[in-house]
Amino acid sequence: MRRQNFTDDTVDYAAVGATQAHDLMQYPPEHSIPAEDAWRIGSGEERFAAASELLLSWAPLRSGDLSISDVRPASGGGYSGVGFDADGAPVAPSSLEPEQRFAADGTPFVSPGTGVRLHGKVDGHRADAELRVISVFEEPRRVGFILGTVGHSNVSGEELFVVEWRDNDEVWFVVRAFDRPTVPSYRLFTSHLRRRRRALFTQYLRAISPLYTS
Repeated sequence: MRRQNFTDDTVDYAAVGATQAHDLMQYPPEHSIPAEDAWRIGSGEERFAAASELLLSWAPLRSGDLSISDVRPASGGGYSGVGFDADGAPVAPSSLEPEQRFAADGTPFVSPGTGVRLHGKVDGHRADAELRVISVFEEPRRVGFILGTVGHSNVSGEELFVVEWRDNDEVWFVVRAFDRPTVPSYRLFTSHLRRRRRALFTQYLRAISPLYTS
């Protein structure tokens, strides 16, 4: 198992790693709205490997009306910060030196500490944001990462993206998130924020599911 983590004080929210909490939907971070969904996207090791590759090459953020730019892997020889166990609880800091990998177009793969700019629209609203990779995990049957907001967005919060190859041979794509609105329209009308989240989840699924990628 390879698990990499990175945190610093540049993210604009306090509950770092809360997307891994099993009770996120019942007890989200203060003033935030939680969301989660899961989709069966196939079965078998080949499907798991293909979906994992898509995930780690930023596919969810490069689908539909979304795009990324200015992908900046963390500098320095090692990364230390809070880690998380399988239950989402904080563990002792780790120090790892991962091998940098690249997508077919030369974009660096998701790695801990990487900063990235998101561009586009979701549900008719601007989705531009500065984001940072908080944690990356690559396990034999589970691959994913946590992405947190740094600023310049309509919301503040975190997303967890996971591809799971379950014991029954099914492959699932799971997304969990919490958002705290930072603009008046979302603060006054939380239904707008929930609709935005549903639209985002749909775009993420289109990027990973073979129904759309094949």
